[in-house]
Amino acid sequence: MFIVGYFLQALAGVLHAVFVAAMIVVIARAVLSWVSPDPYNPIVRAIHQLSEPLLFPVRRRVPYLGGIDFSPVLVLLGIMFLDEFLVPSLQRLAMQILQGG
Repeated sequence: MFIVGYFLQALAGVLHAVFVAAMIVVIARAVLSWVSPDPYNPIVRAIHQLSEPLLFPVRRRVPYLGGIDFSPVLVLLGIMFLDEFLVPSLQRLAMQILQGG
């Protein structure tokens, strides 16, 4: 059973890293929206390609309010919720499995 416990610990660590990376990408996209970067810059294109799958479903459902796009804020709140709920839950489950209880 210890293999399942270690697997869950590793999964929690990887998920935390993915959530942090997603938050960085969404924040970078929000900062880029305040300036007018070169759209052909490879870094700008990569940030747009990585963030659009996260932002588009929220943008489709939430309208612009006063010309302000709140989708990055909502996506960040969702990611933070998952990071604070899912990762500790997996870690605690892993510890319970490893301790045999």
